[in-house]
Amino acid sequence: MPAITADTLTLPRIDKPDPATVVQRPVRTVTTAPTGYEGEGFPVRRAFAGVSSAVLDPFIHMDQMGEVEYAPGEPKGTPWHPHRGFETVTYMLDGVMEHADSQGGGGVIAGGDTQWMTAGSGILHIEKPPEELVVSGGLFHGVQLWVNLPRSSKLAPPRYQDIRATESVLLSSPDGGALLRVIAGDLGGHRGPGSTYTPITLIHATVSPGARLEVPWRPDFNALGYVLAGTGTAGADGRPVHKGQLAVFGDGGALTFAASTSRPVAEPNLEVLLLGGLPIREPVVQYGPFVMNTREEVVRAFEDYQSGRFGVIPAQHLPHTD
Repeated sequence: MPAITADTLTLPRIDKPDPATVVQRPVRTVTTAPTGYEGEGFPVRRAFAGVSSAVLDPFIHMDQMGEVEYAPGEPKGTPWHPHRGFETVTYMLDGVMEHADSQGGGGVIAGGDTQWMTAGSGILHIEKPPEELVVSGGLFHGVQLWVNLPRSSKLAPPRYQDIRATESVLLSSPDGGALLRVIAGDLGGHRGPGSTYTPITLIHATVSPGARLEVPWRPDFNALGYVLAGTGTAGADGRPVHKGQLAVFGDGGALTFAASTSRPVAEPNLEVLLLGGLPIREPVVQYGPFVMNTREEVVRAFEDYQSGRFGVIPAQHLPHTD
């Protein structure tokens, strides 16, 4: 799981929360993501399955895509499909993904890169492995997160952010035992490159075996920790967690994770995606790729999509016909 690495001894260090003034957030629940398939058949873990939408707010959905080693000819993606009313955040850990949309946006993301697509008023897009990866096969592993938009921004013009791995803000825990990649939001005064309509924090943390990570967290944000790999504990009371599990935290001003002391070859570190955001607290009506506030708005989204108001597939992406 390379993403982007660095020597933690050379990085800026976040301050350890003061236990005399900062309350550690307790772990409310730990849930295990069920597995399934998405798009043309690539395996996923449904990270938020079984968790109340009120606890997740402002997040809607998250899939851990892979981790899978494809044989030649096996890599798969998604067909063209619409979105409206939210943002998709695709973070690649291993492998390569191509993206294109009906607004002319697109690009290629690889280890540690993020593509942040604001669907807003409506867009068509496709995600797929590049042809050379289909031919060669290889490792594929990433995360896609759906972030809700408030009513005032649901019909904002679509936009696209291509965030390179090297643009993430790299930080270290006080003792150098953990590497933190800040993709969006603020951690201890260090702000990530992602521009968001809804205030959120998105961080990928790598915690070395036996190390303990304590980070400050905005008290008005919710707090989630999804384990991408490895084993360890969550919270000050040491709730056991492992790959594919989501820890939901209660109120407070700091989060804690600790990595197991064992060092399995495949997953020596505890890899955690830290998520938090300011709850929107508005009605949510979701049907497939549309996330709106009312049923009538979802019906309108279908009508607009079917009438071509989401744009058209660019000519270079149309299937060839003889």
